[in-house]
Amino acid sequence: MSVRRPALAGLLAAALTLTACGGGSEKPHSATCPGGKIRFGVEPFEDPAKLTPAAKVLADGLSESLDCPVELTVTEDYSAEVLAMENGKLDIGVFGPLGYVFASKRAKAEAVASFGDSDGKLSSYTAGIWVPEDSEVTTIEQLRGHSLALGSVGSTSGDALPRKALLDAGLKKDDVRVTYAGGHPEALLALVNGTVDAAEINSQQLGSATGSGTFDPSKFRKVWTSEPIPNDPITVRGDHDEAFKKAVRDALLGLPADKVGKIGALLDVDPPAPLVAVDRSTYKPLFDLAETLKLTEKDV
Repeated sequence: MSVRRPALAGLLAAALTLTACGGGSEKPHSATCPGGKIRFGVEPFEDPAKLTPAAKVLADGLSESLDCPVELTVTEDYSAEVLAMENGKLDIGVFGPLGYVFASKRAKAEAVASFGDSDGKLSSYTAGIWVPEDSEVTTIEQLRGHSLALGSVGSTSGDALPRKALLDAGLKKDDVRVTYAGGHPEALLALVNGTVDAAEINSQQLGSATGSGTFDPSKFRKVWTSEPIPNDPITVRGDHDEAFKKAVRDALLGLPADKVGKIGALLDVDPPAPLVAVDRSTYKPLFDLAETLKLTEKDV
């Protein structure tokens, strides 16, 4: 099973390329505006052409609430976002659940909010493995000898959970030809284009691609799905003072649904709903997953 591990240091400059910016020039330093602006990072879980404008709505809402310019960055990959926060280049970050595990360890990232449903409860999503409708593969065990496209190294649904599923099915490292496509959209397209026998497609990407017409579920079949995964946490860097952390938490939890809905829709949250409070304990299953797979920082 091949695993691509990019050099983190070489990605940092690209990772911090500004893709959108809420607010204007820097403000005077204050408890809610340390450094004169807030640097907000988002993992690349969707095509940046869709993700950037959706995340900008949330960033602008946060800027208004905190009266501080918010600089939005969609990072190059999962590892780059962790590294950026570890190096003090991000103040707030939206991480995948597994990415949060490593951001917690390396940058003391603290989960404060996530995406709620219409009942005010934390939303979730699932990982999945799909094959063409006419494939001979009907179970995950039958992937032996076949090719499988995963999303990105360090992704919860696009890396760790499918790999654990393969292990749980009794498949060894070289039994399945695993490649990393570079993201959830790319893994889906590899399956659609017939360059692989199977691909991971999580429920978020499934909804987005089906809605845009780039994926027809009737032509494919799901052979494995995960247990529900708590949706992505929004985190604050752990070395900030408590006044700033509280201000960010209160601002996020106070955002109206229309400031959250666009990025929430990309995370399979519909209809739009306010954010809900979360903390480290919410993501304990992901900390347990990292321990079970013996994942380290080198795996993100």
